[in-house]
Amino acid sequence: MQNKVKAGNIEFCNDLPIKYIAGPCIIESEESYKDEAICLKKIFQELNTPFVLKASYDKANRTSYNAFRGIGMERSLSFLKQLKNELDITLLTDVHEPYQAAKAAEAADILQIPAFLCRQTDLLYACADTGKAINVKKGQFLAPWDMENIIKKLESRGCKKILLTERGTTFGYGNLIVDMRGLQIMKSFGYPVIFDCTHSVQKPGGLGNATGGDRRFALPLAKSAAILKIAGIFFETHPNPEKALSDGPNSLRLSDASRFVETINLTDSLAGRLEGELP
Repeated sequence: MQNKVKAGNIEFCNDLPIKYIAGPCIIESEESYKDEAICLKKIFQELNTPFVLKASYDKANRTSYNAFRGIGMERSLSFLKQLKNELDITLLTDVHEPYQAAKAAEAADILQIPAFLCRQTDLLYACADTGKAINVKKGQFLAPWDMENIIKKLESRGCKKILLTERGTTFGYGNLIVDMRGLQIMKSFGYPVIFDCTHSVQKPGGLGNATGGDRRFALPLAKSAAILKIAGIFFETHPNPEKALSDGPNSLRLSDASRFVETINLTDSLAGRLEGELP
């Protein structure tokens, strides 16, 4: 049985049509982020496709000590509350420390646990205690079957609104691969599974003092994941990735987002027709 998880006005389930989590890697400025959010809402409305706007008020795990981390939590959350109401959208933001959970929950419908922090028990508990939906990114160092222990931590606090996200597995130094078996394994736990196609094409530390990546592979990996009939696709996007302040090399170009989503929707519809015919 596949559980349904509702966040805002969007319902995730591996048995339902695919949903999306999309947005820039980080809020570079209120003005630029709002423009990008408006553009994404228009794209998804035109495609009649539900999406969650992804936000981040602090990139606490940057490669370099002097890399841009964001505009700050208090300023970001105040801005995001207003933007969420103004655009009438469902919102996700990541959370890095337990004390941030309750504050982030005032603005966001989904709290996201970053991959590096997926086993941090106190962070999981704090997010679960807010009553919000929780999206846990599987650590690059973690086997897919080990996510069951993370589920049990959240369930022990009464949390049943759980999303599990695949974002690649460490393959030697400075590279990631995607083991598609992991999507099927995580689906067996009954909770919605998301595939993060842009972080999966990162090259950690690939630029020396910053993370590199290769966005060319985001679409083929996303199509491969969608054909397995999962609940959602996560991607980061930017109007000009070459000038992005974080994760530019692996971010989709915003002008390509519509074609990307349309392609994945077609793949998902094919997966629905094939379901039940596969061994």
